[in-house]
Amino acid sequence: MAALNGAVENGQPDRKVPPLPRPLRSLEVKYTKIFINNEWHESTSGKKFPTYNPSTLEKICDIEEGDKPDVDNAVEAAKAAFQRGSLWRQMDALSRGRLLHKLADLLERDRVILATLETMDTGKPFLQAYFIDLEGCIKTLRYYAGWADKIQGRTIPVDENFICFTRHEPMGVCGAITPWNFPLLMLVWKMAPALCCGNTLVIKPAEQTPLTSLYIGSLIKEVGKLIKEAASKSNLKRVTLELGGKNPCIVCADADLDLAVECAHQGVFFNQGQCCTAASRVFVEEQIYPEFVKRSVEYAKKRLVGDPFDARTEQGPQIDQKQFDKILELIESGKKEGAKLECGGLAIEDRGLFIKPTVFSEVTDNMRIAKEEIFGPVQPIMKFKSIEEVIRRANSTEYGLTAAVFTKNLDRALTLASALQSGTVWINCYNALYAQAPFGGFKMSGNGRELGEYALAEYTEVKTVTIKLSQKSP
Repeated sequence: MAALNGAVENGQPDRKVPPLPRPLRSLEVKYTKIFINNEWHESTSGKKFPTYNPSTLEKICDIEEGDKPDVDNAVEAAKAAFQRGSLWRQMDALSRGRLLHKLADLLERDRVILATLETMDTGKPFLQAYFIDLEGCIKTLRYYAGWADKIQGRTIPVDENFICFTRHEPMGVCGAITPWNFPLLMLVWKMAPALCCGNTLVIKPAEQTPLTSLYIGSLIKEVGKLIKEAASKSNLKRVTLELGGKNPCIVCADADLDLAVECAHQGVFFNQGQCCTAASRVFVEEQIYPEFVKRSVEYAKKRLVGDPFDARTEQGPQIDQKQFDKILELIESGKKEGAKLECGGLAIEDRGLFIKPTVFSEVTDNMRIAKEEIFGPVQPIMKFKSIEEVIRRANSTEYGLTAAVFTKNLDRALTLASALQSGTVWINCYNALYAQAPFGGFKMSGNGRELGEYALAEYTEVKTVTIKLSQKSP
């Protein structure tokens, strides 16, 4: 594989490859106030809260803390912007799409700034923030920009002297609460379809990671139209929830073992394990179990943990002390309950909130690490004998967000995909997410869908209009 700096491979000069982006290590945080009605405001209470860099545990800055009066101001501003006759409501659908494209342009322009802020606030590796999170944001905005003028109703055949049709109308003021593990990406997942449909928004970023959400406020102000944002939640009548997961990753004996080991590794350790989609229950058929465990341990031991601004780093710190302590407590439970600790299992003592990549084998279904969402760099590996057994065990949880299957047998793959109670099933891959494809969970993993055409239904109301003609047509 050619080196990124354009080296010579096999005696042939490689094509020029753009240099890797460099983080802005001395970046000044400019936006710390509440953004309402295209303006920055101090909190009415005067209260602020700190946000910390989890790599160093140093305070980055203080953020204005929204309270009930700030919530009310944000909701009233969003309501006003949604009233008939407002500039936002008078805007045609094509123009809404152009605004979303413009916002995507600004994200591309300030991509390094946003990736740097995301790394400072979350601890995720800078290159991951730049190439995965920001890329996902830009693609999602452009996808829904294209949908803005294509949200259409239907004409319904009824009695011949009646005309009946439907139209999709915006819901109104929408509230969005975003998590700390993918603060910018999840913000865009909610914001893009809501604005595409003509709604207004009140947004509450996670207290641990508010910096990129606030920076988006500055870009929205630059776009110059009535798009609302604030740091609190509103009273929602319809709720779309993407919640937790304890996701099964099933590896059959006939799987491509190299592929399965690598995907399961990335599936659980990506983003410091802080993913709702994490492959946190790996079921391996007993014939290949010892070899799978051996290779998984080799992968985990080679994973580079360190400074998230270092291009070589694969794993940064956990988000905060509470999460750090919870992960270590669950690791200890695994040891006490009889799982075999293959590697890791400890914090890295000489720096911030870093935990060594941890692999457990001989895990049974009754152990806490097999039942509870760890949300950290811990891989529990379990053994199974038959397809019917693994289906039953995989489904025996209150969660149902994602699942994965690794097999070369198409019949087996489709049988498992049909039987698994999950909103998404990946076959011979993991975390394959696209702006065009719906995403969401079964059971306690949420309701409704994000992304794709399906998300538009969450942000529109269907109105049926029936007209009686004055006389029957000849």
